[in-house]
Amino acid sequence: MAAHLIDGRQEKAIELTFEFFPPTTQKMEETLWKSIQRLSPLEPRFVSVTYGADGSTRQRTHAAVERIVSETDLTPAPHLTCIGASRGEIDDIARAYWDMGIRHIVALRGDPPADVTAYMPYAGGYAYASDLVAGLRKIGDFDISVAAYPEVHPEAPSAEFDLDNLRRKFDAGASRAITQFFFDTEVFLRFRDHCAAASIDAMIVPGILPITRFPQLQRFAERCGASVPRWLHERFDGLEDDAATRQMIAASIAIDQARLLQAEGINEFHFYTLNRSELTYAICHALGVRPKQAAA
Repeated sequence: MAAHLIDGRQEKAIELTFEFFPPTTQKMEETLWKSIQRLSPLEPRFVSVTYGADGSTRQRTHAAVERIVSETDLTPAPHLTCIGASRGEIDDIARAYWDMGIRHIVALRGDPPADVTAYMPYAGGYAYASDLVAGLRKIGDFDISVAAYPEVHPEAPSAEFDLDNLRRKFDAGASRAITQFFFDTEVFLRFRDHCAAASIDAMIVPGILPITRFPQLQRFAERCGASVPRWLHERFDGLEDDAATRQMIAASIAIDQARLLQAEGINEFHFYTLNRSELTYAICHALGVRPKQAAA
């Protein structure tokens, strides 16, 4: 993607990645594909497809990836987790992806099923994401993305432990880390500084979550340990029945967030689209990202 001019100065080219999840109904499938068609002209580096908290969406993930491969020019990056499968089963999935021409994978430990209180490695499986990354490296020269947690993984006993775990993933062969979403830019910048101090110099890509529904955001945040600042509550207060204003506020927040990150030298962003294109497209447009044909 070409560099663009802001206030007479040239900025670095912005790189984008988008995340989608496999649909469960025909209506959701139509929404997903409309979103993919809308966002694909922005030429993302790749689009990831989630796997489900406990690996339960495996077949739907594969189906979505196959359709992206066959019907678009996008580069898919399927999620792969350690949950509920042996090493052999996971290796077979990775080999099948390689045979499909897929070279990007998002490697995650994965979350246990909802009725399980604590994570336990699957017997005969990959125990943690670092093990999965090492296993994938033995299968093929995948470009592997992993997860990072600016506000510390909710199961980690300390920030230092969490950073050590991230380092293990990079040492095992990961290419980049994509962060959990956050809303306080300082949270990300402090995390980036901590990574640098811990001699982690690989790419750390900020994850941006455009807010579609505030109660949904609060549920997401509680599950992953992300903080929701008081000012964010105040911005959405009283807008429960005003979708149009909510969308304007959400776009403004995400644009400001990305602009602040750009000012700190960040030029790659990962958008958690929730299978919707409107907010993500508007935010990218405000950042100066245009479809190639329109820009020409």
